Amino acid sequence: MARPSSRDSAHSEEAEGGGLNYWTTQHDGEVRLRQDRNLYDTEAPLTVHDLLMGTALKYSHYVALGSKRRNGWHLLTYTEYYEECRRAAKAFLRLGLERCHSVGIMGLNSQEWVIASIGAIMAGGFSVGLLSTNSPRVCRLIAQKSKMDIFVVDSDRHLQKVTQIRGSLKHLKAIVQYQEEIRREQRGLYSWQRFLELAKAVSDAQLDQVIDSQKPNQCCTLVHRPGAAGRPKLAMLSHDNITWTTAAIVQSLSFRRPPEGQEVLLCYLPLSCFRAQLFHVWVAIAVAGTLYFTQPEEVLKGSLVDLLREVQPTSFYGVPWVWEQLQDALKARQLDASAFWQKVDAWAASVGLRDNRKRVFRQVHPSLCFRLAKLLTFDSARRFLGLGSCHQFLSSGLRLPRVTFNFFLSLNIPILELYGLAEASGVHSLCTQDNFRLQSCGKAIPGACTKVVDQDAQGEGRICIWGRNVFMGYLDDKESTRQWMDAQGWLHTDDLGFLDVNNFLSITGNIKDVIKLQTGESINPHPIEDCVKLGLPIARYVVVVGQGAPFLCALLTLKCQINPETGEPRHMLTSEAVAFCRKLHSQSSRLLDIVYGHDPAVLEAVSLAIEAANASAPSHGARVVKWCILDKDFSVAGGELGATLKLRRAVVAKMYQVEMRRFYEDHQEG
Repeated sequence: MARPSSRDSAHSEEAEGGGLNYWTTQHDGEVRLRQDRNLYDTEAPLTVHDLLMGTALKYSHYVALGSKRRNGWHLLTYTEYYEECRRAAKAFLRLGLERCHSVGIMGLNSQEWVIASIGAIMAGGFSVGLLSTNSPRVCRLIAQKSKMDIFVVDSDRHLQKVTQIRGSLKHLKAIVQYQEEIRREQRGLYSWQRFLELAKAVSDAQLDQVIDSQKPNQCCTLVHRPGAAGRPKLAMLSHDNITWTTAAIVQSLSFRRPPEGQEVLLCYLPLSCFRAQLFHVWVAIAVAGTLYFTQPEEVLKGSLVDLLREVQPTSFYGVPWVWEQLQDALKARQLDASAFWQKVDAWAASVGLRDNRKRVFRQVHPSLCFRLAKLLTFDSARRFLGLGSCHQFLSSGLRLPRVTFNFFLSLNIPILELYGLAEASGVHSLCTQDNFRLQSCGKAIPGACTKVVDQDAQGEGRICIWGRNVFMGYLDDKESTRQWMDAQGWLHTDDLGFLDVNNFLSITGNIKDVIKLQTGESINPHPIEDCVKLGLPIARYVVVVGQGAPFLCALLTLKCQINPETGEPRHMLTSEAVAFCRKLHSQSSRLLDIVYGHDPAVLEAVSLAIEAANASAPSHGARVVKWCILDKDFSVAGGELGATLKLRRAVVAKMYQVEMRRFYEDHQEG
């Protein structure tokens, strides 16, 4: 192993003038670290190499990575992990990776994905994760803008995508394929093993020289962000962005470290989403945890529970869609139980919700009923989900639906919500077991600050953040960078929310999602959608629409089973949805029975849920006037959900234009 060098964060000048700015758009630019506002922030700036090296030295023989192969689990210790990253870095140098040029990685989660990413950074390049769903055009634009020297892909399908655009990539020197066997040889194409063998031609001294020249305030990772007219923006993250944010998360949450214990983490969300990468890769390294790999499509196929049972994670990070899938699985199990146990579970849930709500507001000891409920229901529910060894549960993305949050809280699974975006290195605020508020995403991580500007009468406004987690800027895009960043280094997000008197942050929506009616009134759809779902357990998605229209309408999808082979929704309703229908004295068991059979009982239940939401609307314009149930649930394959399972509102609006036009056909102006 090479010895980590002691380097200071010497600041060079920006090209635009004397002294460093808080932001830059240049490949080789450096930024001023946000340390002066928080004098107590003594976290020394580190590079990515320093972080991994420190863990490898201290916990050398602990298992770092686990990959499931045909013959069982293939494990790497931290020493082996570090050495493999060095091999990959040497191989990239041998292939001609230039300083501040990029390595693009497109494929399913695997140890090769992570090793290629860290190896690219060690070699002085940028790691760029590309979504498997990216079109050839988007891949080309990202590769051109980032000066991509090498593409790393997992399969022939992604290889063909790169081959299609190769002629327009002047910097591209090689392609590496890491999973499937290469079907057809071509110039500059390497298998993973052949790629690693190139490392023999590069000395340790040569690599160490490159590593020692890197500074914490320089870029090491580029994150793809959607831009205007389909042209991607690339958010620049520095070494310090990653290592400091990781340290702040570890400081805030309850992670175990050897030798007292070792965290077990499941890597299942796409690593090209930086927030997932932060928890799956960087936090795992910081706490010397074991990271087990599975494939994202397994989650989409509904087999996440089986994976959790096999891996038995000690900390679990999910997004709202994943928590809703786990909720469906657990409810299906409860419905299959005998009438006696259904009553026991219902009683335990009422006790769990009551006692856990009390514990949020004041410290109280668990009641005798709570301890009995834990023995009868809570522990078995965790074991069923594969979370029997789990001691903390995390959720990010849009706010977790209240019904889902309450469901897990009633089972003594308190989900800690967090808030962040790629431009804030994935995380800015989070709830902890010591600082917890219902339906809040907590306080800013240590050393960071939050403020809300342009507040309305209720204190809701645009969220601004400050800290060493704030990104460097958008690569070669000063205009976009200036729109997000002010001269004092505050990042102005598009997210809406408010701070309570104790500085707990709550997210209420996003500026881009706000609907402006024909009357000029602006409506945030998220609270309305949340309210409808709370009163309608059969609903999977509620999408309020009405941009430029005279009134609001809603598109609804119902909870349907998932095809385990394709990950696509079926027409059969979930067990929970069928049980809901039976309570209404409806015999529907398929989505089509409701949509085309016009099931009066279900339609009446939807109407009542809409009316209940309208009753709490802050204005007449915030009421939903018309609605319809769509004939399929949303999915990644269908295009309504992104790779990270986030609802794509713009895509939904385009896909269901016909349904939306029908809402307003009979409306007469004046």
